[in-house]
Amino acid sequence: MERGNSKHGPRLDEQMDREVQGTVQGAVGGRAEEWRDPEPAGEDQPGLTRAPSNDTRSGAPQGMTSEEVEQRSRLGRFIPLSALPGDRDGLRRSAEENEAPDEVLAQLDRLPPGTQFQTVSEVWAALGHANETHRW
Repeated sequence: MERGNSKHGPRLDEQMDREVQGTVQGAVGGRAEEWRDPEPAGEDQPGLTRAPSNDTRSGAPQGMTSEEVEQRSRLGRFIPLSALPGDRDGLRRSAEENEAPDEVLAQLDRLPPGTQFQTVSEVWAALGHANETHRW
């Protein structure tokens, strides 16, 4: 079977193939035409910034470091919502069922007995850590 288009000959097919080859294969010059570049901001428009509205907040909430956020999150990964509200023993059992590492189980063992915890943040605070002082 011969490759080509029935409306024109093989020579024109090959020429057209070469013309679109850069676009199809992503080669240099394929889509790098100058008219595709965005225009710069106008004189009365704000310049380009990385943070919208000059918002330079970090990823950690106020009152906590990013390491503390990660540690609290790690603790929360092994405490399912079905275990809350719960006391120390119930939280430990749930964490064991979720195959929590020894470090997390040791943290749960430090919780005061007989206290009901409603959230992971309450568990975190009972372990002597600070929670965020202000949420976004």
